[in-house]
Amino acid sequence: MKIFLVGGAVRDRLMGHAPGDRDWVVIGSTPEQMGAAGYLPVGRDFPVFLHPRTREEYALARIERKTAPGYHGFSFRADPDVTLEEDLSRRDLTINAMAMDEGGTVIDPCGGQADLRDRLLRHIGPAFVEDPVRILRLARFLARFGTFSVAPETLALCRAMVAAGEVDALVPERVWQELSRGLMEAAPSRMFRFLRECGALVRLLPEVDALFGVPQRAEYHPEIDTGVHLMMVLDMAARLDTALPVRFACLTHDLGKATTPADVLPRHIGHEARSVRLLGPLAQRLRVPVECKELAEVVAREHGNLHRSSTLDAAALVRLMDRCDAWRRAERFEQTLQACECDARGRLGFEEQVYAPAPRLRAALAAAQQVSSAEVSARAIARGLKGPDIGRALHQARVEAVAAALPAAAA
Repeated sequence: MKIFLVGGAVRDRLMGHAPGDRDWVVIGSTPEQMGAAGYLPVGRDFPVFLHPRTREEYALARIERKTAPGYHGFSFRADPDVTLEEDLSRRDLTINAMAMDEGGTVIDPCGGQADLRDRLLRHIGPAFVEDPVRILRLARFLARFGTFSVAPETLALCRAMVAAGEVDALVPERVWQELSRGLMEAAPSRMFRFLRECGALVRLLPEVDALFGVPQRAEYHPEIDTGVHLMMVLDMAARLDTALPVRFACLTHDLGKATTPADVLPRHIGHEARSVRLLGPLAQRLRVPVECKELAEVVAREHGNLHRSSTLDAAALVRLMDRCDAWRRAERFEQTLQACECDARGRLGFEEQVYAPAPRLRAALAAAQQVSSAEVSARAIARGLKGPDIGRALHQARVEAVAAALPAAAA
Protein backbone atom coordinates (compact mmCIF):
# COMPACT_ATOMS: atom_id res chain seq x y z
CA MET A 1 0.00 0.00 0.00
CA LYS A 2 1.29 3.46 -0.98
CA ILE A 3 -0.43 6.72 -0.11
CA PHE A 4 -0.16 10.05 -1.96
CA LEU A 5 -1.56 13.52 -1.40
CA VAL A 6 -3.44 14.49 -4.57
CA GLY A 7 -5.45 17.17 -6.31
CA GLY A 8 -6.17 20.64 -5.00
CA ALA A 9 -3.99 20.33 -1.92
CA VAL A 10 -0.90 19.74 -4.08
CA ARG A 11 -1.88 22.55 -6.46
CA ASP A 12 -2.39 25.00 -3.61
CA ARG A 13 0.92 24.11 -1.98
CA LEU A 14 2.76 24.73 -5.22
CA MET A 15 0.97 28.08 -5.58
CA GLY A 16 1.95 29.08 -2.05
CA HIS A 17 -1.64 28.99 -0.81
CA ALA A 18 -2.80 27.41 2.41
CA PRO A 19 -4.42 24.12 1.36
CA GLY A 20 -8.02 23.46 2.33
CA ASP A 21 -9.28 19.90 2.55
CA ARG A 22 -6.65 17.28 1.82
CA ASP A 23 -7.46 14.30 -0.40
CA TRP A 24 -5.40 11.14 -0.54
CA VAL A 25 -5.19 8.31 -3.05
CA VAL A 26 -4.15 4.78 -2.08
CA ILE A 27 -2.25 2.55 -4.48
CA GLY A 28 -2.06 -1.22 -4.20
CA SER A 29 -4.85 -1.87 -1.71
CA THR A 30 -8.33 -3.35 -1.56
CA PRO A 31 -11.49 -2.38 0.35
CA GLU A 32 -10.96 -5.34 2.63
CA GLN A 33 -7.42 -4.28 3.47
CA MET A 34 -8.55 -0.70 4.11
CA GLY A 35 -11.24 -1.93 6.49
CA ALA A 36 -8.78 -4.16 8.28
CA ALA A 37 -6.49 -1.15 8.79
CA GLY A 38 -9.30 0.76 10.53
CA TYR A 39 -10.48 2.95 7.64
CA LEU A 40 -14.22 3.62 7.57
CA PRO A 41 -15.94 3.14 4.18
CA VAL A 42 -18.11 6.12 3.18
CA GLY A 43 -18.18 6.19 -0.63
CA ARG A 44 -21.48 5.30 -2.25
CA ASP A 45 -20.27 5.46 -5.85
CA PHE A 46 -16.52 4.94 -5.40
CA PRO A 47 -14.29 3.17 -2.83
CA VAL A 48 -13.64 6.09 -0.47
CA PHE A 49 -12.67 5.76 3.20
CA LEU A 50 -12.19 7.98 6.23
CA HIS A 51 -8.89 7.83 8.10
CA PRO A 52 -9.46 6.36 11.59
CA ARG A 53 -7.89 9.39 13.31
CA THR A 54 -7.83 12.43 10.99
CA ARG A 55 -11.18 11.66 9.26
CA GLU A 56 -9.64 12.79 5.97
CA GLU A 57 -10.76 11.05 2.78
CA TYR A 58 -8.66 8.27 1.28
CA ALA A 59 -9.76 6.88 -2.11
CA LEU A 60 -8.51 3.78 -3.83
CA ALA A 61 -6.87 4.54 -7.16
CA ARG A 62 -9.39 3.94 -9.93
CA ILE A 63 -9.97 4.00 -13.67
CA GLU A 64 -13.31 5.28 -14.99
CA ARG A 65 -15.21 4.57 -18.20
CA LYS A 66 -18.15 6.50 -19.64
CA THR A 67 -21.27 4.34 -20.03
CA ALA A 68 -24.17 6.81 -20.43
CA PRO A 69 -24.87 10.55 -20.69
CA GLY A 70 -24.71 12.75 -17.61
CA TYR A 71 -22.90 12.82 -14.33
CA HIS A 72 -23.79 9.30 -13.16
CA GLY A 73 -23.06 7.52 -16.43
CA PHE A 74 -19.78 5.91 -15.35
CA SER A 75 -18.34 2.55 -14.46
CA PHE A 76 -15.05 2.23 -12.61
CA ARG A 77 -12.34 -0.22 -11.72
CA ALA A 78 -10.39 0.13 -8.45
CA ASP A 79 -8.07 -2.88 -8.42
CA PRO A 80 -4.70 -2.96 -6.60
CA ASP A 81 -2.90 -2.90 -9.96
CA VAL A 82 -4.27 0.54 -10.94
CA THR A 83 -1.29 2.89 -11.03
CA LEU A 84 -1.00 6.40 -9.66
CA GLU A 85 -0.50 7.75 -13.18
CA GLU A 86 -3.69 6.05 -14.36
CA ASP A 87 -5.63 7.56 -11.48
CA LEU A 88 -4.24 11.05 -12.10
CA SER A 89 -4.92 10.90 -15.83
CA ARG A 90 -8.70 10.48 -15.26
CA ARG A 91 -8.90 13.89 -13.54
CA ASP A 92 -10.15 17.09 -15.15
CA LEU A 93 -7.36 19.69 -15.39
CA THR A 94 -3.60 19.34 -15.45
CA ILE A 95 -3.18 21.56 -12.38
CA ASN A 96 -5.46 19.17 -10.46
CA ALA A 97 -3.68 16.02 -11.62
CA MET A 98 -0.54 16.13 -9.46
CA ALA A 99 0.41 14.02 -6.46
CA MET A 100 2.95 14.33 -3.67
CA ASP A 101 4.59 11.51 -1.77
CA GLU A 102 5.61 11.48 1.89
CA GLY A 103 8.95 13.07 1.07
CA GLY A 104 7.42 16.00 -0.77
CA THR A 105 8.30 14.80 -4.25
CA VAL A 106 5.74 15.90 -6.85
CA ILE A 107 4.46 13.35 -9.35
CA ASP A 108 3.24 15.29 -12.39
CA PRO A 109 2.49 13.07 -15.40
CA CYS A 110 0.20 15.59 -17.13
CA GLY A 111 2.28 18.78 -17.05
CA GLY A 112 0.42 20.54 -14.26
CA GLN A 113 3.46 22.42 -12.95
CA ALA A 114 4.13 24.01 -16.33
CA ASP A 115 0.50 25.11 -16.64
CA LEU A 116 0.65 26.56 -13.13
CA ARG A 117 3.63 28.67 -14.17
CA ASP A 118 1.80 29.75 -17.33
CA ARG A 119 -1.45 30.44 -15.42
CA LEU A 120 -3.32 28.12 -17.78
CA LEU A 121 -6.36 25.90 -17.23
CA ARG A 122 -6.00 22.96 -19.60
CA HIS A 123 -7.89 19.68 -19.80
CA ILE A 124 -5.88 16.49 -19.55
CA GLY A 125 -7.30 14.49 -22.42
CA PRO A 126 -10.38 13.45 -24.38
CA ALA A 127 -11.94 11.89 -21.27
CA PHE A 128 -12.74 15.44 -20.12
CA VAL A 129 -15.89 15.30 -22.27
CA GLU A 130 -17.25 12.40 -20.25
CA ASP A 131 -18.30 14.55 -17.28
CA PRO A 132 -20.19 17.81 -18.00
CA VAL A 133 -19.71 18.97 -14.41
CA ARG A 134 -16.14 19.70 -15.43
CA ILE A 135 -17.32 22.70 -17.45
CA LEU A 136 -18.75 24.20 -14.28
CA ARG A 137 -15.64 23.34 -12.29
CA LEU A 138 -13.47 24.97 -14.92
CA ALA A 139 -15.62 28.10 -14.76
CA ARG A 140 -15.36 28.09 -10.97
CA PHE A 141 -11.57 27.89 -11.10
CA LEU A 142 -11.55 30.94 -13.37
CA ALA A 143 -13.53 32.79 -10.68
CA ARG A 144 -11.03 31.68 -8.03
CA PHE A 145 -7.80 32.26 -9.91
CA GLY A 146 -8.16 35.72 -11.40
CA THR A 147 -4.94 35.64 -13.45
CA PHE A 148 -5.58 32.29 -15.14
CA SER A 149 -6.96 31.77 -18.64
CA VAL A 150 -8.42 28.77 -20.44
CA ALA A 151 -6.36 26.96 -23.05
CA PRO A 152 -7.89 27.46 -26.54
CA GLU A 153 -8.26 23.73 -27.10
CA THR A 154 -10.08 23.39 -23.77
CA LEU A 155 -12.52 26.17 -24.67
CA ALA A 156 -13.18 24.47 -28.01
CA LEU A 157 -13.83 21.17 -26.24
CA CYS A 158 -16.28 22.81 -23.82
CA ARG A 159 -18.18 24.33 -26.74
CA ALA A 160 -18.38 20.93 -28.39
CA MET A 161 -19.69 19.38 -25.17
CA VAL A 162 -22.41 22.01 -24.92
CA ALA A 163 -23.37 21.49 -28.56
CA ALA A 164 -23.59 17.74 -27.94
CA GLY A 165 -26.12 18.31 -25.16
CA GLU A 166 -23.94 17.09 -22.30
CA VAL A 167 -24.77 20.14 -20.17
CA ASP A 168 -28.49 19.38 -20.54
CA ALA A 169 -27.96 16.10 -18.69
CA LEU A 170 -26.70 17.77 -15.51
CA VAL A 171 -28.85 17.28 -12.44
CA PRO A 172 -30.01 20.50 -10.69
CA GLU A 173 -28.22 19.73 -7.44
CA ARG A 174 -24.82 19.57 -9.13
CA VAL A 175 -25.46 22.74 -11.11
CA TRP A 176 -26.42 24.64 -7.97
CA GLN A 177 -23.49 23.19 -6.03
CA GLU A 178 -20.96 24.46 -8.56
CA LEU A 179 -22.71 27.77 -9.24
CA SER A 180 -23.03 28.55 -5.53
CA ARG A 181 -19.37 27.77 -4.95
CA GLY A 182 -18.42 29.94 -7.91
CA LEU A 183 -20.52 32.80 -6.58
CA MET A 184 -18.42 32.70 -3.41
CA GLU A 185 -15.10 33.00 -5.25
CA ALA A 186 -13.09 36.22 -5.56
CA ALA A 187 -14.25 37.13 -9.09
CA PRO A 188 -17.65 35.50 -9.77
CA SER A 189 -18.05 37.38 -13.05
CA ARG A 190 -15.28 35.28 -14.61
CA MET A 191 -17.33 32.14 -14.06
CA PHE A 192 -20.41 33.53 -15.80
CA ARG A 193 -18.44 35.10 -18.62
CA PHE A 194 -16.80 31.76 -19.40
CA LEU A 195 -20.11 29.89 -19.23
CA ARG A 196 -21.48 32.39 -21.71
CA GLU A 197 -18.41 32.13 -23.95
CA CYS A 198 -18.70 28.35 -24.24
CA GLY A 199 -22.49 28.43 -24.67
CA ALA A 200 -23.40 26.83 -21.35
CA LEU A 201 -24.97 29.88 -19.71
CA VAL A 202 -27.94 30.01 -22.07
CA ARG A 203 -28.61 26.32 -21.34
CA LEU A 204 -28.26 26.58 -17.57
CA LEU A 205 -29.38 30.15 -16.81
CA PRO A 206 -31.17 31.51 -19.90
CA GLU A 207 -32.68 34.28 -17.75
CA VAL A 208 -29.20 35.59 -16.96
CA ASP A 209 -27.79 35.06 -20.45
CA ALA A 210 -30.64 37.16 -21.89
CA LEU A 211 -29.45 40.24 -19.98
CA PHE A 212 -26.34 40.69 -22.12
CA GLY A 213 -26.85 43.26 -24.84
CA VAL A 214 -29.89 44.83 -23.15
CA PRO A 215 -29.28 48.62 -22.87
CA GLN A 216 -29.93 50.80 -19.83
CA ARG A 217 -30.07 54.58 -19.44
CA ALA A 218 -26.51 55.89 -19.62
CA GLU A 219 -27.05 58.61 -17.00
CA TYR A 220 -27.74 55.91 -14.40
CA HIS A 221 -25.66 53.12 -15.92
CA PRO A 222 -22.59 54.42 -17.76
CA GLU A 223 -21.71 50.79 -18.54
CA ILE A 224 -25.09 50.66 -20.45
CA ASP A 225 -25.19 46.88 -21.02
CA THR A 226 -27.32 45.14 -18.37
CA GLY A 227 -25.19 42.00 -18.51
CA VAL A 228 -22.02 44.03 -17.93
CA HIS A 229 -23.73 45.74 -14.98
CA LEU A 230 -24.66 42.35 -13.53
CA MET A 231 -21.05 41.18 -13.70
CA MET A 232 -19.91 44.35 -11.91
CA VAL A 233 -22.54 43.80 -9.21
CA LEU A 234 -21.36 40.22 -8.61
CA ASP A 235 -17.74 41.29 -8.30
CA MET A 236 -18.76 44.07 -5.91
CA ALA A 237 -20.56 41.47 -3.79
CA ALA A 238 -17.31 39.50 -3.63
CA ARG A 239 -15.31 42.64 -2.84
CA LEU A 240 -17.65 43.40 0.09
CA ASP A 241 -17.34 39.78 1.28
CA THR A 242 -21.08 39.15 1.33
CA ALA A 243 -22.80 35.86 2.12
CA LEU A 244 -24.18 33.46 -0.50
CA PRO A 245 -27.83 34.64 -0.22
CA VAL A 246 -26.69 38.20 -0.97
CA ARG A 247 -24.68 37.08 -3.99
CA PHE A 248 -27.57 35.04 -5.37
CA ALA A 249 -29.85 38.04 -4.89
CA CYS A 250 -27.35 40.14 -6.83
CA LEU A 251 -27.34 37.56 -9.64
CA THR A 252 -31.13 37.65 -10.04
CA HIS A 253 -32.13 41.20 -9.08
CA ASP A 254 -32.51 42.52 -12.66
CA LEU A 255 -33.83 39.49 -14.54
CA GLY A 256 -36.91 41.40 -15.67
CA LYS A 257 -34.86 43.83 -17.74
CA ALA A 258 -34.42 41.11 -20.35
CA THR A 259 -38.18 41.16 -20.97
CA THR A 260 -38.57 44.93 -21.37
CA PRO A 261 -40.39 45.69 -24.65
CA ALA A 262 -38.03 47.02 -27.30
CA ASP A 263 -40.02 50.21 -27.83
CA VAL A 264 -39.52 51.16 -24.15
CA LEU A 265 -35.74 50.68 -24.00
CA PRO A 266 -33.48 51.88 -22.50
CA ARG A 267 -36.02 52.49 -19.72
CA HIS A 268 -37.15 49.48 -17.68
CA ILE A 269 -40.46 50.42 -16.13
CA GLY A 270 -41.84 47.67 -13.90
CA HIS A 271 -38.84 45.39 -14.29
CA GLU A 272 -38.87 44.62 -10.57
CA ALA A 273 -42.15 42.70 -10.72
CA ARG A 274 -41.03 40.89 -13.87
CA SER A 275 -37.79 39.92 -12.12
CA VAL A 276 -39.75 38.30 -9.29
CA ARG A 277 -41.84 36.31 -11.78
CA LEU A 278 -38.74 35.01 -13.55
CA LEU A 279 -36.94 34.25 -10.31
CA GLY A 280 -39.49 31.70 -9.07
CA PRO A 281 -39.09 29.16 -11.89
CA LEU A 282 -35.31 29.63 -11.92
CA ALA A 283 -35.02 28.91 -8.20
CA GLN A 284 -37.32 25.91 -8.48
CA ARG A 285 -35.42 24.52 -11.47
CA LEU A 286 -32.05 24.66 -9.69
CA ARG A 287 -33.41 23.66 -6.25
CA VAL A 288 -32.09 26.90 -4.76
CA PRO A 289 -32.19 26.94 -0.93
CA VAL A 290 -35.15 28.77 0.59
CA GLU A 291 -32.93 31.32 2.34
CA CYS A 292 -31.40 32.38 -0.99
CA LYS A 293 -34.72 32.42 -2.85
CA GLU A 294 -36.55 34.50 -0.25
CA LEU A 295 -33.87 37.16 -0.02
CA ALA A 296 -33.62 37.31 -3.81
CA GLU A 297 -37.36 37.90 -4.07
CA VAL A 298 -37.23 40.82 -1.63
CA VAL A 299 -34.25 42.39 -3.40
CA ALA A 300 -35.74 41.93 -6.87
CA ARG A 301 -39.05 43.46 -5.81
CA GLU A 302 -37.83 46.32 -3.62
CA HIS A 303 -34.34 47.37 -4.74
CA GLY A 304 -35.65 50.33 -6.72
CA ASN A 305 -37.67 51.55 -3.74
CA LEU A 306 -34.70 51.12 -1.42
CA HIS A 307 -32.51 53.13 -3.80
CA ARG A 308 -35.10 55.92 -3.74
CA SER A 309 -35.80 55.70 -0.02
CA SER A 310 -34.02 58.98 0.75
CA THR A 311 -37.05 60.74 -0.73
CA LEU A 312 -39.60 58.82 1.37
CA ASP A 313 -41.27 60.17 4.50
CA ALA A 314 -41.68 58.18 7.71
CA ALA A 315 -44.97 56.58 6.72
CA ALA A 316 -43.60 55.40 3.37
CA LEU A 317 -40.46 54.05 5.05
CA VAL A 318 -42.54 52.00 7.48
CA ARG A 319 -44.59 50.58 4.59
CA LEU A 320 -41.37 49.72 2.78
CA MET A 321 -39.99 47.91 5.82
CA ASP A 322 -43.34 46.15 6.23
CA ARG A 323 -42.98 44.74 2.71
CA CYS A 324 -39.42 43.65 3.51
CA ASP A 325 -40.63 41.97 6.74
CA ALA A 326 -37.90 43.92 8.50
CA TRP A 327 -39.49 43.64 11.94
CA ARG A 328 -39.28 39.87 12.06
CA ARG A 329 -36.30 39.46 9.73
CA ALA A 330 -33.89 42.24 10.69
CA GLU A 331 -30.86 40.18 9.65
CA ARG A 332 -32.38 39.55 6.23
CA PHE A 333 -33.16 43.27 5.90
CA GLU A 334 -29.47 43.98 6.50
CA GLN A 335 -28.61 41.51 3.74
CA THR A 336 -31.13 43.29 1.53
CA LEU A 337 -29.27 46.54 2.09
CA GLN A 338 -25.98 44.83 1.27
CA ALA A 339 -27.35 43.55 -2.05
CA CYS A 340 -28.66 47.03 -2.86
CA GLU A 341 -25.26 48.54 -2.09
CA CYS A 342 -23.66 46.06 -4.50
CA ASP A 343 -26.22 47.05 -7.13
CA ALA A 344 -25.57 50.77 -6.63
CA ARG A 345 -21.78 50.44 -6.63
CA GLY A 346 -21.67 47.86 -9.42
CA ARG A 347 -21.76 50.63 -12.03
CA LEU A 348 -19.02 52.24 -14.05
CA GLY A 349 -17.62 55.15 -12.05
CA PHE A 350 -19.69 54.44 -8.93
CA GLU A 351 -17.49 51.73 -7.43
CA GLU A 352 -16.12 53.88 -4.58
CA GLN A 353 -19.30 55.76 -3.71
CA VAL A 354 -20.96 55.36 -0.34
CA TYR A 355 -24.43 53.83 -0.50
CA ALA A 356 -26.32 56.79 0.96
CA PRO A 357 -29.73 55.19 1.67
CA ALA A 358 -28.33 52.56 4.05
CA PRO A 359 -27.64 54.69 7.19
CA ARG A 360 -31.09 56.30 7.04
CA LEU A 361 -32.82 52.94 6.60
CA ARG A 362 -30.86 51.37 9.45
CA ALA A 363 -31.72 54.31 11.71
CA ALA A 364 -35.39 54.04 10.76
CA LEU A 365 -35.45 50.34 11.51
CA ALA A 366 -33.68 50.82 14.84
CA ALA A 367 -36.22 53.48 15.85
CA ALA A 368 -39.20 51.37 14.84
CA GLN A 369 -37.82 48.37 16.72
CA GLN A 370 -37.98 50.39 19.94
CA VAL A 371 -41.75 50.34 19.70
CA SER A 372 -43.15 47.58 21.90
CA SER A 373 -45.91 45.78 20.04
CA ALA A 374 -47.20 44.37 23.31
CA GLU A 375 -47.50 47.79 24.93
CA VAL A 376 -49.10 49.38 21.88
CA SER A 377 -51.56 46.50 21.62
CA ALA A 378 -52.46 46.76 25.31
CA ARG A 379 -53.14 50.49 25.00
CA ALA A 380 -55.20 49.93 21.87
CA ILE A 381 -57.31 47.27 23.55
CA ALA A 382 -57.82 49.58 26.54
CA ARG A 383 -59.20 52.14 24.09
CA GLY A 384 -61.65 49.58 22.81
CA LEU A 385 -59.87 48.84 19.53
CA LYS A 386 -60.09 45.40 17.97
CA GLY A 387 -58.65 43.36 15.10
CA PRO A 388 -57.18 45.39 12.24
CA ASP A 389 -57.44 48.61 14.26
CA ILE A 390 -54.82 47.25 16.67
CA GLY A 391 -52.49 46.65 13.73
CA ARG A 392 -53.08 50.18 12.47
CA ALA A 393 -52.24 51.54 15.92
CA LEU A 394 -48.96 49.64 15.89
CA HIS A 395 -48.20 50.92 12.39
CA GLN A 396 -48.85 54.50 13.48
CA ALA A 397 -46.61 54.12 16.53
CA ARG A 398 -43.78 52.96 14.29
CA VAL A 399 -44.34 55.86 11.92
CA GLU A 400 -44.10 58.33 14.80
CA ALA A 401 -40.92 56.68 16.11
CA VAL A 402 -39.31 56.79 12.67
CA ALA A 403 -40.36 60.41 12.12
CA ALA A 404 -38.74 61.37 15.40
CA ALA A 405 -35.50 59.58 14.46
CA LEU A 406 -35.15 60.86 10.90
CA PRO A 407 -33.72 64.34 11.71
CA ALA A 408 -31.04 62.71 13.86
CA ALA A 409 -30.27 60.21 11.11
CA ALA A 410 -29.94 62.98 8.54
CA ALA A 411 -27.60 64.91 10.79
